[in-house]
Amino acid sequence: MDVISIYRHARISPYKAREVTREIQGLPVSQALDIVAFTPKKAAFLVGKTLKSAIANAENNHDLMADTLVVKECVVGDGPRFRRFKARARGSAAPIKRRTSHIRIILTDETGEEVPKAKKPAPKKAAAKPAPAKTEAAAPKAEKKQVAAPAPEAASDSAGANLGLVYDKAPDNVDDLKRISGVGPALEEKLHNFGIYTYEQVAAWEAEQVSAFDDLLSFKGRIERDEWIRQANELITERDA
Repeated sequence: MDVISIYRHARISPYKAREVTREIQGLPVSQALDIVAFTPKKAAFLVGKTLKSAIANAENNHDLMADTLVVKECVVGDGPRFRRFKARARGSAAPIKRRTSHIRIILTDETGEEVPKAKKPAPKKAAAKPAPAKTEAAAPKAEKKQVAAPAPEAASDSAGANLGLVYDKAPDNVDDLKRISGVGPALEEKLHNFGIYTYEQVAAWEAEQVSAFDDLLSFKGRIERDEWIRQANELITERDA
């Protein structure tokens, strides 16, 4: 499924915006956000806003997982131009063009891998009779692979982590977690399922809890990137003031 987000009339020239958009096209969402966050350009900030809007649309409107999304298309089109003039010598005026852009980002959860076409079997020759001996020799290798398959299950069983303070039931005072930037209705529901209802719980997270919830929410780096802990502390101060 494709998810679209458009930033219209962005106050930047298309040439400058395309320097950033061509770097994130075709990348997973997590890598695209890292590139945008550490690119010291105005275009990176505007593209980052559009990218976060597309991620929110995918999570809240289409129930898609953010870690499965890929930047399918990132296009910058020309917007209207503002005509300005600057005074020059001998009473003349020099034109100034204030360019704007339309930034469009399309995310998809499809891998886009082409299925290889089945090749027609080659005609067998009369001299190819000892072929059954090769299949019998290849059989023990398949059995060895089946024996080694249960190894990943042990790793998933040992993936338990300390989630900090969690509630089995909703407390009397439940905070609006959607006020934290990057948390939408769908993500708030997931946090409630894991027992997170208040700002104090988020503010008390340490590195272990951040890593655990990154895995549970299936989007590594989101909590640190959007600074959930800092926002939770600010919301606590604002609420108690």
